[in-house]
Amino acid sequence: MMFNISAMLEEIKASPYEEIAVRAPHSGFATFPDGLAPGAAVSGPAGEFREKPGTLLACIERERNPRAVTCPERGEIVAVHRELHGSFVEAGTELVRFRHFLSRGEVEARILKKALHLFLAPERARYYFIPAQDIKIKTAGPRSVSVREGDELFIMSRMKRETPLRYSGPEGILYAVYFSHAADVDARDPLIGVCPPDLVEQVEEVVVRVRTEWKEKF
Repeated sequence: MMFNISAMLEEIKASPYEEIAVRAPHSGFATFPDGLAPGAAVSGPAGEFREKPGTLLACIERERNPRAVTCPERGEIVAVHRELHGSFVEAGTELVRFRHFLSRGEVEARILKKALHLFLAPERARYYFIPAQDIKIKTAGPRSVSVREGDELFIMSRMKRETPLRYSGPEGILYAVYFSHAADVDARDPLIGVCPPDLVEQVEEVVVRVRTEWKEKF
């Protein structure tokens, strides 16, 4: 067995959330909405394109130009720094802290990142699959692609320079894709997760266990 699924699930269940600090995006005078207090439920962006902002957490006013600071994820308020209400704050000052309770999908992704071989971005850039693999992934899904050491798999695009990038790691199935063609990827962030063929059944067990056992908070 590559890892103890039950132990990993119990570890996450013991702390089923991540605490997120919401900070001032720029300097200005901070105010907080009435009723925002520890224990309050908050929501993140909604809508098909996340066009509806999350719960209002604070407002930062600079040069008579107010800017709403909204919640990036759903969760529960832990602390509101009301001592800053009406005060001038610097950019980066913590305003609110909340707990984001992990969804079933987030738990699944966390465990899979420990189970799979992660191929990491060598530098900050945009990444694309080479055309032949891109077509295959779009038509049949990433798990239709098998990779092995030395395969030319990506195009790395940086400062108008495109460079081919070869895969290094164990042979296996391209089980997960962690990047978007439209966004820069930071150095050392995962691009893909690869599962050796003899471990596919165990990885599928991870997915089934999480989807069966994980109870979402909200």
